[in-house]
Amino acid sequence: MKDLHVPPGPGLPSGLVVPDADLVERFSRSPGPGGQSVNTSDSRVELEYDVRTASTLTDAQRARALRRWPDGVVAIAASEHRSQHRNRVAARERLAALLREALAPPPPPRRATRPTRGSKERRLQAKKERAHTKSLRGRVRD
Repeated sequence: MKDLHVPPGPGLPSGLVVPDADLVERFSRSPGPGGQSVNTSDSRVELEYDVRTASTLTDAQRARALRRWPDGVVAIAASEHRSQHRNRVAARERLAALLREALAPPPPPRRATRPTRGSKERRLQAKKERAHTKSLRGRVRD
């Protein structure tokens, strides 16, 4: 097939192109629904991508990917379609989505903030009103 194109996103401002040589595809018989002689074709696709030997990743991207996959190998199996070609496309799309997610930088840490004085007063006032409403539900006394 062709090279794998990962669309731009966080951590990948201009996207990423994974050369076809970096991908390893294996085909096997796909279990699943079908009638007589439907499972005789090698339609299951196993796609592997080794992050450690990837030629297009920067050192920072490689470190992020190795945090996600410590052994360094991303493995995808696709067998949802009867056609081998459609399974190959599905596996490549899944790999692109996983890479895009894994290479994104972590979100900035949350800065702790304190509630404002007005929000505290509003909360306490609402509590007082609710308590007064509930106190009126009691037994009537003379």
